[in-house]
Parts: sequence; structure tokens; C-alpha cells
Amino acid sequence: MERAENGFQRRSLAAALSKSSAQEAVEDVFARIDVRLNGERPWDIRVHNPDFYNRVLAGGSLALGESFMDGWWSCQALDQFFDRLLRARLDRQVPKNRHLLWQIAKAKIINQQRKSRAGVIGERHYDLGNRLFGLMLDKRMNYSCAYWDDAQTLDEAQKKKLELICRKIGLQTGMTVVDIGCGWGGFAKWAAEKYGARVLGLTVSREQAEYAREDCRGLDVTIELKDYRELRGRFDRIVSIGMMEHVGRKNYRTYMKILCRCMKAGGVCLVQTIAGNTSVSTIDPWIERYIFPNSMLPSARQIASASEGLMVIEDWHSFGPHYDKTLMAWHRNFIRNWEHLKDIYDERFFRMWSYYLLCCAASFRARRNQLWQIVFSKGGLRGGYHYPRSV
Repeated sequence: MERAENGFQRRSLAAALSKSSAQEAVEDVFARIDVRLNGERPWDIRVHNPDFYNRVLAGGSLALGESFMDGWWSCQALDQFFDRLLRARLDRQVPKNRHLLWQIAKAKIINQQRKSRAGVIGERHYDLGNRLFGLMLDKRMNYSCAYWDDAQTLDEAQKKKLELICRKIGLQTGMTVVDIGCGWGGFAKWAAEKYGARVLGLTVSREQAEYAREDCRGLDVTIELKDYRELRGRFDRIVSIGMMEHVGRKNYRTYMKILCRCMKAGGVCLVQTIAGNTSVSTIDPWIERYIFPNSMLPSARQIASASEGLMVIEDWHSFGPHYDKTLMAWHRNFIRNWEHLKDIYDERFFRMWSYYLLCCAASFRARRNQLWQIVFSKGGLRGGYHYPRSV
């Protein structure tokens, strides 16, 4: 009996030492970015479960996000915490876990964004509920980066973004426009109402399609539940706002070929996309699992290579810091309206969605992610291109 008790004590001591060692390791890592465990500053984290240390050391960014969702730790200002983490590239220093290695291998072998899987992102993200997005977004339901040039509110900044796009593509009355990845129809409605354009919008989300059709009723707008690879016809103008992130590197060339094929001679195409500083084949495993499945951020090299020989790049406008402000505005709306949402979503969703919005805001603040508007033409515009920046 005594021997058994001694054995139990040794195992308990080993476990305690292991936990202590893991805690010290995590403390050391976070100390590099001036984050204290159980500190009092807004960007410090408070640990509520001692198993957090081993979990995050073993599971990396996926475990960090999941343990937050489970309530194992909290932070008063997640955006500030992630700004420090991402600026220091701390995420690059953590060893790759088995889940991430599998994601990388799978991305290299399988076309996860193939046509048969086009509806996955719609079902798992954009169909979460129009009440959620209606209370979080601006009045026009724009779910992409706003343009905060002299804008004071989210509504003003989104209007400026829509107007900027219309001016960049030289939109005129009677022109035909296709909006690939039209969301809830914000741009389609603006182009039809303000410019008298004839707009076709494509989306893979049933919720978005139903909302956009109703919101654009009476306008020259057609909304179709369709993948971009099913697009036929030719158009004076093409826009794709916040959709290239779902195309995938194996399909970038196909995507650009479709843009080129569907653009009339002398036409103009604008692509707005979140992008990365380097070429990758996967995204963060937590974002991939819980927020944007089968998504990927293109790089400048991938975009230029995919469009080479097909279209001429007329303009390349970078305004990533505007997405930081946009995401923070969405988060404020989400928090302010949670009382009207908690009958649909649970507390775990609340933590997940807050984590998503704030870590993404930090990624733009730290300049790890970019936001680009790229204007293409078919064969080059005679006399050059006028590139507006203010509206």
C-alpha cells in the first residue's frame, strides 16, 4: 500500500512539474510580445483553466482559438493581444502540429475549392442567418472592407467604397455588369439605383440570394444562385468584391480566364480581395475550421501570374488598414446587438465570433493581411487609365 501511495505521489509530482513547465514555456513565449499571464493590462490574458498551457503548446493556433471558445482564457482587448502576436510573427515560431501539416498536405493534393464544393462556404458561413449579418453590417449589408476616406460612420464608409468602385470601372447608364460573389446585393442595388446599370449578381448562399432578390425588387437586377464557373455571356463591366478569397490557388488561372472571357472588348474588371504577403496553400487552421472553410488568401505573385497574358493590370490600390476599422465597427455592432441574437446563438458562438472579428482586425493592423482593389482591362485601355482615390 505504501509503495502504491509513493507511486501515486511520484506521478502527481511529475504532472505538477509538467504543468509548471508548460506554464513557464507559455509565459516565456508571451513575454516576448509584452503579454503577461493574468496581468491587468487590456492586452494581457487571464487563464481560467490550468490545462490551457499544455493544450496551446501542443495545438498551436487551433488550440488557442478553441480554448478561448471553451472559456479557458479571456482577454479584455483581443485585437491588441493579436496585434502584438502577429507583428512579432509569433505564429510562425510555433511548431506545426499534425492538424496543420495535414491541412497543408491536403491542400497540395486536393482541389478543395472545386465546383462540387462551391456551396460549402455558403452553407457554413454566409447562411448563418440574415439577422446576425443585418445587425452587424451597415444598412446596405456590405460584408467587405469599407473605404474610410473622410468617413465618420460605417454606413458612410461603405457608401464611399461602392461609389469608388463605380468610378474606378467608369460605370455608365445602360451598361451591363456582373457582380461575382454579390453577397446581399449591396453593390448591385447601388449600381442599378445610382447609375442605371443592368446588373447580374452571383452567389453560392441561399440566404444571400433570397435577401438580395427582395432588396433589389423593382430594379434591373438579377440574382442567381450560381458558382462563378457557371457564368456565361459577356459584360461591359465585371466586379468581384471579397470573393477571390474563396477561389483557391488551384483555380486562380481558371478564375482569371472566366473574367477575361466574360469581359467585352474595351471592358473593365475590378477585383477586391483580402491578400497575404506571401504565397501560401492554406489559411490559419482555426479560421479554416470555424469561419471560412476551403478559403485561401492570394498573394501578389499568384494574382499577377494567374492574370498574365489574359488581362492588363491598370491599377492596384492597397488600403488594408481600412479593414481594421471596418472589422472593429462590425465587432461593436455585434456586441451592441447581442441581446437580439442570443436567443439564436449560444455563448460559445459569441466567443467564437468575437475572436474571429478581433483577430482579423489585428491581422490588418499588423499588416500581415492586405486589402487590394485591382483593376484589369482586356488588352489595355487606349490613352491609359484614370485612377480615382477619393469620392
